[in-house]
Amino acid sequence: MKKWLFRLGDSDIGYSFRNSPLAMTAASIAFVCIFCSVFANWVAPHNPFDLTTLELSDARLPPAWDKLGSLKYMLGTDDQGRDILSALMFGARISLAVGLASVALSVLIGVTLGLLAGFLGGWVDALLMRLCDVMLSFPAILVALLIAGVGRALFPNAQDSLAFFVLIISITLTGWVQYARTVRGSTLVERHKEYVQAARVTGVSKLRIMRRHVLPNVLGPVLVLATIQVATAIIIEATLSFLGVGAPPTAPSLGTLIRVGNNYLFSGEWWITVFPGLMLILISLSVNLLGDWLRDALNPRLR
Repeated sequence: MKKWLFRLGDSDIGYSFRNSPLAMTAASIAFVCIFCSVFANWVAPHNPFDLTTLELSDARLPPAWDKLGSLKYMLGTDDQGRDILSALMFGARISLAVGLASVALSVLIGVTLGLLAGFLGGWVDALLMRLCDVMLSFPAILVALLIAGVGRALFPNAQDSLAFFVLIISITLTGWVQYARTVRGSTLVERHKEYVQAARVTGVSKLRIMRRHVLPNVLGPVLVLATIQVATAIIIEATLSFLGVGAPPTAPSLGTLIRVGNNYLFSGEWWITVFPGLMLILISLSVNLLGDWLRDALNPRLR
């Protein structure tokens, strides 16, 4: 492990990272956000979803620096008396989990179909690309509403688990297309190169050529796209949760927290929605900046 980390730090990507203050700052912000969300049970000062610890008398308290605030709640409380700082950590965990799961599933589907379309060509390529065109015509929000409606009709007693399933599937169904098209374009270039032709001549099967030879050479653009798409998936999840088809109120994500706080935005309790919004911006911006840096670092023309 140490040897692998040393080789990574001594590589071109490691050198580019060390000489990019913007990338290092974005990585630090992303690391803090991810660390606080993953270890929220130990880092958060309160458990905002433990109903036995909530006190309605502490509802809608302003941040600690306000004269009416309390040091017990550094960023204030919401309408149910939940600590905003703790809710941000637990909420970011849900947003990150949904975003990473949907991107991982999108990569798996998109890379597989993109390899098949680019390497096999013919009617397989035409069919898969027309399927991509069809999926691009359906926004993630409409897909989520459709899945939510059908799922609630089929499984009326599985609201909480269904909500996360709706989020992941709806983001995946509209997200895999970009990976498929990216991998297809790269595969069309790679399949005509000498090493692929040599593997064919020696009798290597098409599946093995795609898996052992072509796939490693098309993963660069996929890695960059996946990094950027994590931020996009988190924003889509927040949008869906804001509309009420995302995470349930018993386990709210950042989008649900923003939706709850939006009801009190014009009544003076601005902190209920502003701090979740800032948390969403920090995570999305830091991940996007890392994706931009990674794109430049993996592009030999920009070195």
